[in-house]
Order: sequence, then structure tokens, then C-alpha cells
Amino acid sequence: MASSRTVIIAGAGIGGLTAALAIARHGFGVTVFDQAQRLEEIGAGIQLSPNASRILIALGLGEQLRRHVVAPEELRVMNARTARVLARAPLGAVAEKRYGAPYWVIHRGDLQAVLIDAVRVHPDIVLNLGARVEDFALNEDGVTVFARSAQHLLEDRGVALIGADGLWSSLRRRLGHRREPRFARRTAWRALAPADALMPELRAPAVNLWFGTRAHLVHYPVRGGSLVNVVAIVRDDWREPGWSAPGERAEILARYRAPMWSAVPRALLAAPEHWQKWALYDRPPLARWGKGAVTLLGDAAHPMLPYLAQGAAMAIEDDPAGAMRRYERQRRGRAARAQRAARRNGIVYQLGGPGAFLRTLALTAIGGERLLARYDWLYGWRPA
Repeated sequence: MASSRTVIIAGAGIGGLTAALAIARHGFGVTVFDQAQRLEEIGAGIQLSPNASRILIALGLGEQLRRHVVAPEELRVMNARTARVLARAPLGAVAEKRYGAPYWVIHRGDLQAVLIDAVRVHPDIVLNLGARVEDFALNEDGVTVFARSAQHLLEDRGVALIGADGLWSSLRRRLGHRREPRFARRTAWRALAPADALMPELRAPAVNLWFGTRAHLVHYPVRGGSLVNVVAIVRDDWREPGWSAPGERAEILARYRAPMWSAVPRALLAAPEHWQKWALYDRPPLARWGKGAVTLLGDAAHPMLPYLAQGAAMAIEDDPAGAMRRYERQRRGRAARAQRAARRNGIVYQLGGPGAFLRTLALTAIGGERLLARYDWLYGWRPA
């Protein structure tokens, strides 16, 4: 049985592992349950904007992460048809000086490996794999958690329970939020391309965003620049749940055909041999995240579409080490704002016709420094 100073976390994703490290720093024991038998280093790239990197550095992970990250020098926004650069926003040293923390990009597997290593060696954190938290019961001194493994039903007690079990969270449903995630009518395709197979402009240390009609494209280097992470997002009716359905290169190339897409981005899309895809879902902001000694974190609380590159960052920001309702009050408004901003970006990124023309005029007029300044509310955040 867990002690009265133990916090239980359901889910060992990026948000759950980061929360375990943060909570342990406050003097609590932490028990983490995850249904996976082993934590695999899956996925592709993640953008760690300064609001996320400062937290990971404060947790003592800066040195380990620097072995894996790339620090992009700029954000480049480009027109898909003409390959014209519409706007450049400085990152690198400029962003680090402005926000007091670096802007990094990293392979998801590398970030997860650093977090797992830190959790495994921490004396106050226990990691229980192959066990899924299914239910809980509130009591006077905390919460009793019921989990299921392949062989046993498990029962554990703690002072609090944090549901970090993702978009399809069973604990969110158990808390009374029964609406299913809503399909965004978009599919995201991801792949990794070997950098040495690409033209120099495609492997430069930059975050690149290509605007097209009914589709857009993001790419940036990872793993010391040896690979380029590619994410292509298209309008689609395919809605199969999951994160790693196989995709065919011919299909994604057909979605990005000439003349709507110029030769440069098409060359990038042709480079990877293997593609994976996932249907995009989100949920509207919640007015209430928890009850008693139970709360939610990350995608379980505030899933968001990828157009702001803040899904992982928002989960990293979540730190429910204090009183649950205070944590929720501090986080709800900011997370909801990020959710709304991501949805707006998803519309803007894939405009066609007059809307695309007006978008180009606005980007050309605003300039790089002012474009970066629009995200001061996001990147400049610091823990309370």
C-alpha cells in the first residue's frame, strides 16, 4: 500500500513522466502506472518552445537533452506553390534572450528516453508497466486506485491521483466527462528523412512551415541534424483511432501534387520510405478538470490540435504538485487559450483563394520580430 505522501499518476507519456519528476521534487513519493508492457521510443519530432524547455532544464535534464536537440535558428513560412518565403521569425539566440530559455526541436523518442532514465533512477518514483488504471474511489485521506494487469487486479492508495492517460482518457470519463473526442477532419502524416539525401535548403537548422490549400507541411531537423522530421497535414475523412497507422508514400505525394505544390516540398515528401499517419481529434475546453483528490493532465485535460506545436509543451507545463483545484485554476485558462489558438491556426494554414492572398499580405507586412512577439504570451510563460 502506498503511503499518504504518494501521488499516483495514470499514464507514462511525456506529461506523466514530467509530472512525476516535478512532484517528486516537492517531497512526494510517486507511483506511475502505464498499460504498456514497455515504453517504446516511438514517434517523430517535437518542438520544445521556451515555455517547455525551461521546465525540463529546471528539472535537471538540460545536459542530457542537449545531446539530442537541435536549436533552430529561425521559423520560415513559405508559399507551397511558389516556394517564396513569406516571413521569417528569429529563433536561436534571439528567442533564448527574449524568453530566457532555448527553442529546441527533438525526436520524441529521445525526449522520452531522457525522461524514462530520470524516472528510473529517482529513489522516490516507482514505475509500474503493464498495468492500466481503470477506476478509483475517493476517501477521507486521499484516493484508492484500481488497476488491471494481464495477471492481476491491483489496488493502491495515495494522497492524489493524476490522470495523464491521453486523448481517450478513461479517467476523464470516470470523472463525468462523457463526450467523445471530436474528429477534426484532418489527417497528419509523419516521417523521418535522411538529411544527407536532401538538398541543403531542406536540411537547414530551421522550423519550416509551408502554406497550401487544404494542406500544409512542417519540417525541421532532429538527432543532431542527421534526420529531418516531416509532418504533412491534409483534410481527410479517414478517422481510425491510434497514432501509428501505416501510410503509403504514393498516397501522400498524390495529396501534394503539382502545380499546387512546387518541386522543393515535393522532393522532401518523396525522400522518406516509410510513413505513418493518425487522424486528428480534440475536445472543447473543460470547465472542471477534477474532483476531490483527482485531476487530469495533458491530453486527458486539454487535448489540442498540432497547429500551435504545443501539445507536449502544455503537458510539460502542467504541474499539479499543489492543491488540485488551485492547479486547475492556474492552468485552465491558459490551456484553453492554446487550444483555441491551435484551432485558428489550422484554419489559417490551409486557406485558399482570397483568404490565402490576405494571409500573405498580413505575413509580409508583419515582419519576423513582430511575428515572434505575437507568441510572447505563450513562450514567455513561467511557473507561478
